[in-house]
Amino acid sequence: QVQLVESGGDLVQAGGSLRLSCAASGNIFSINAMGWYRQAPGKQRELVATFTSGGSTNYADSVKGRFTISRDNAKNTVYLQMNSLKPEDTAVYYCNASIAPSGPPSLLYLNYWGQGTQVTVSS
Repeated sequence: QVQLVESGGDLVQAGGSLRLSCAASGNIFSINAMGWYRQAPGKQRELVATFTSGGSTNYADSVKGRFTISRDNAKNTVYLQMNSLKPEDTAVYYCNASIAPSGPPSLLYLNYWGQGTQVTVSS
């Protein structure tokens, strides 16, 4: 059983900062990709920032220059440092990861989601 547990969501004023954390635990052989998505009320879930399978990073245009994704491979944890927050950043932020619970010959990467953490930015 694999779990992704997010933390760090809060209510913050515009211009403020937050740091989200997502820790993967359970039966983990390998993590292929890991990152953050968000969903605002009435809107579709969208990519915020992610590490790709090749190790590079992807950011949504709306957060470039303000958000930074980082990771601690030893802890199976990914972080999202969010600076200069805006009211439009208000959303539930979800951690997503592509994880193989077992190695060869049963190596198969599965997609996992965390339960989400609420970020609210007041104007």
